[in-house]
Amino acid sequence: MSSLSSVEKRKALLKKLLVSIQKRESEIWNALQKDFGKPTFEGFLTETNYVISDIKYTISHLKSWSKPKRVWPSILNLPSSEFIYKEPYGRVLIISPWNYPFQLAISPLVAAIAAGNSVVVKPSELTFHTSQIITKIVEDVFDVKEAVVVHGGAEFTQTLLSQRWDYIFFTGSVAVGKIVAEAAAKNLTPVTLELGGKNPCIIGEGADLKIAAKRIVWGKFVNAGQTCIAPDYILIQAKEKYNFVELLKQEIILAYGENPQESKDLASIVNARHWKRLTELIDPTKVIFGGQTDEFQNYISPTIIDEPELESQLMKDEIFGPLLPIISYHDENDLHKIIRRYEKPLALYVFSNDKRWAERMITTFSFGGGCINDCMIQFVNKRLPFGGVGHSGIGAYHGKLGFDTFSHHKAIVKKPTWGDNPIRYAPYKNKLKWVKKIMNWL
Repeated sequence: MSSLSSVEKRKALLKKLLVSIQKRESEIWNALQKDFGKPTFEGFLTETNYVISDIKYTISHLKSWSKPKRVWPSILNLPSSEFIYKEPYGRVLIISPWNYPFQLAISPLVAAIAAGNSVVVKPSELTFHTSQIITKIVEDVFDVKEAVVVHGGAEFTQTLLSQRWDYIFFTGSVAVGKIVAEAAAKNLTPVTLELGGKNPCIIGEGADLKIAAKRIVWGKFVNAGQTCIAPDYILIQAKEKYNFVELLKQEIILAYGENPQESKDLASIVNARHWKRLTELIDPTKVIFGGQTDEFQNYISPTIIDEPELESQLMKDEIFGPLLPIISYHDENDLHKIIRRYEKPLALYVFSNDKRWAERMITTFSFGGGCINDCMIQFVNKRLPFGGVGHSGIGAYHGKLGFDTFSHHKAIVKKPTWGDNPIRYAPYKNKLKWVKKIMNWL
């Protein structure tokens, strides 16, 4: 495989990719439906529309992103012209997850191709139908030296990781992210790790509880909660909890009906193993809404869990499903104790009409990204970085940041042969005092 040196060639491939996706958009929605019952609306909004928009944005900006960037020269180098050149890393491995199987495979591919790399995409084996569509699209658009899709389970992924790559981009769990990082370290391969975490959703005093409930229900239960930036648990003042729970119930019924299992707007759990994992987290004595399950359909209803023990299995790791714990707090000390029990999350959400208090919350805690008075929507702006910190990830992408992620930034100084400054050359006798004066002046 070889890198793509011509910007025009990259743009041509991205345009071809755009046409191929648009032609197969309904097939992609059908594949997502077959894999885990993803509603067509969600398939459009969170998968194909996002990718199509991403490709168009990249095509329109690629020429300017690719140009060498001129920077102010150091006075010590004068006369000179100084630049940052963007060059591809080379051979890139992209390992994508099952929860947004189309978007999280194709968006990194777009950024990697835009930067001029050759790419191997390894989609999730859990979403077979979507992975097959991805394969057809990539084969339709790219030569095998430019991009290729490979398939396999955990053992095959280990084999891939044992090979030498110039860059590895992984989206998935923290546990597998550690395996990827360890494998990459053996060859000093740079990585981007898009992981997850227990994302807190803080309801502050004076928040608009009705709008908070509406937005949290959407953010938590879209894709049946199988979203790395979904609210993982709610923190609310004890005196507001009862009213807020009633509002959450109302919004769930408005969104999915009295029997969510009959709703065409709620996705399924991806497979039996994940269904079993989630059902084992449900303590029936703590369920105050929902809690219905169906093993045959991998179904779990939107479920509210009241005051789970912080040491419980439910609160140990990222939930990644339609279970919503609600925990009361009394003051900011409680918030600090609860949130800091866990590693730095991928997202944090604050609902409050007190701007100072909300600002204090988002600057007090370390997390990947978030919102005030909403949730999840930080993902959609291509001018914002998407990525974690600490255990929730390494690196970021989207828009120009995606192009930069897959580019090596190379420093270049262009120096004429005239005007050579003799002060840096040996012999150094009597030069130190002049160098000190220059450095002090700078």
